[in-house]
Amino acid sequence: MREEILSNQNNALQLERLYRGNKPGFKAAFNALYPELQTNPLAEGWYQRLNFSQGLSDGASAWGTPAERSFVIAASLFAALIAKLPEIFPISEDFFYPRNIGFIVAPVLMAYFAWKNAVSWQTRGLAILLLIGAIVFINWLPQNENSDTLILSCLHLPLWLWSLLGAAYNGGKWRNGANWLEFLRYTGELVVMSGLLVLAGGLTTALTINLFNLIGWDIQRFYFKYVVVCGLACVPMVATFITRVQPTLVSKVSPMIAKLFSPVALVMLVVYLAATLVAGKSPYHDREFLLVFNGLLVGVMALIFFSVAETDHSGGNRAQIILLFLLSAATLLVNSIALSAVLFRISEWGLTPNRAAVLGANVLMLAHLFYVGLRLFAVLSKKAELSTVGASLGLFLPLYSIWSAVVIFVFPLIFGFK
Repeated sequence: MREEILSNQNNALQLERLYRGNKPGFKAAFNALYPELQTNPLAEGWYQRLNFSQGLSDGASAWGTPAERSFVIAASLFAALIAKLPEIFPISEDFFYPRNIGFIVAPVLMAYFAWKNAVSWQTRGLAILLLIGAIVFINWLPQNENSDTLILSCLHLPLWLWSLLGAAYNGGKWRNGANWLEFLRYTGELVVMSGLLVLAGGLTTALTINLFNLIGWDIQRFYFKYVVVCGLACVPMVATFITRVQPTLVSKVSPMIAKLFSPVALVMLVVYLAATLVAGKSPYHDREFLLVFNGLLVGVMALIFFSVAETDHSGGNRAQIILLFLLSAATLLVNSIALSAVLFRISEWGLTPNRAAVLGANVLMLAHLFYVGLRLFAVLSKKAELSTVGASLGLFLPLYSIWSAVVIFVFPLIFGFK
């Protein structure tokens, strides 16, 4: 968005198109660029337009329109209602929450973006059918705590729902015209804002419970059962609303987090690999260690993608690009070790649902990391623009969605629900 605004700073029509395509993202990027554009009369007009506090003519304010606020309140209450279904109906919590926790959050967020982006009713109908089908399937699976396919389906379902949310965020578009990089930025902002809300809620909870304890009232069980559970269900919707109507609140925090934790992750990864060699640990024979190894891989991969998205947004510098390239190279090494360990275990002890799922994920991540690394190297060699790195992220995200769908809906059938 930053580069597009700079290249079209004198083109009023193109700026209007960029603004209508992504209003919160445009406002955040434009306000960050404004000190460089103050001498431009067109930029001055846009600044006044974006930051002018609207009156009562359209009912808007710094916290959205009345219709938007009403939608958020209704959606939050609906999410809280879904979270309390095990108490309303005779449903086991151990059965309900592992299978349905994603459905507490995803449908209301999808509805919000479908409403904001005026998604066609045909697309909304398809999304509703996909959600209903997923709900029926995941709750139809036999209850077996030792079933690997059930656990894999429950673990991959939030990822698949996240990809459906991305389609809603992009106005119902999946590939052509879909801006997955902006969706990644929104995801990062959502995580940051949700974390702040949970922290504030935790402090409020501790204060409230202790205040009532002072007068002899033990409200802890009641408070956690109703207030905390319902509050947690509402957090993603409220956090999304805040990031949309107040984009500047976290627009500077997310790049700072990316720049701060990228070098920390690189140092930690290198030290961890060295310590692994010294300790004589091997993911080839130690299953638990391989799980930790893959968990580390997923976490660092997520940090790389988030960092690339924020670097592309803020423009970045050469030192930051070099750091991301080194981090991607180190993660590529970790991925290669993990993949070879999975292949070794399959050759020695055969194919299981867990090994098949990890194998597919590792192959996909290896290809993605290699492609991102090539794009970063091209940027360092001045053979490509930084925007190509961001585009490389969006290229693979639909593939992750397809693979997660295979694990959720196909694995239980082909492995006999084992």
